[in-house]
Amino acid sequence: MKKILYFLIIILTSSNVFANFDSFRKISKIEMNVVRNGKIIGHSNYYFKHKDKIMTVRNETSFKVNIMGIKIFSVVSEALEKYKDGKLVFFESNTLQNDKKKFVNLFLENKTKKFQINGSSYSGEASNDHVIGNWWNNKILIANKQISPLSGSIKEQVVTFIGNENLIINGKTYTTQHFVLKSKNENLPEDKRLNFNIWYNKENNIIMKVSYSRMGNWEYNLKKFE
Repeated sequence: MKKILYFLIIILTSSNVFANFDSFRKISKIEMNVVRNGKIIGHSNYYFKHKDKIMTVRNETSFKVNIMGIKIFSVVSEALEKYKDGKLVFFESNTLQNDKKKFVNLFLENKTKKFQINGSSYSGEASNDHVIGNWWNNKILIANKQISPLSGSIKEQVVTFIGNENLIINGKTYTTQHFVLKSKNENLPEDKRLNFNIWYNKENNIIMKVSYSRMGNWEYNLKKFE
């Protein structure tokens, strides 16, 4: 009986998370601080535009880690997503990670209704139920597979609902749903494995915080949205 009730809770929670993209018409930008070991080291910002049935989302991400004045890790990335009637039809990104170039070029093929991907880590097809692994899109919380926004690689994932929690941001309290997102394949190398805590606010349809541990404790924290 307990297992049945738990399963129903997960189903209802997932249904609530699957919000219509029309709600993003009220949002022009989402700004997030990138934090490592409690210190802000950069940003990841999303800018939204709407025209007829097309929504475009532009992302700018930049951060670097210095230890004793020496740069040990850095990312500078720009990306553009396009959605038609709430469905992803185009994505491209260019990233410089530790002075190494990464890229993704993706489009939805009209005949096959599949994504055609040309990326620095993967080139090929993918079904159109995949999502880009960006932190503005709550669909990542109900997807089975995500596409890396940096390299195009595809990873299977499992998302678990933990519970409701309150977050205080800029002095205001938000009710959030806490999820854990992990790789389905637990045998992947640690640096390739997904392992994120995610806090989502249903009222504003926004992911407000993401945390993970890898070469330190990292967070993507909501700074503001408009």
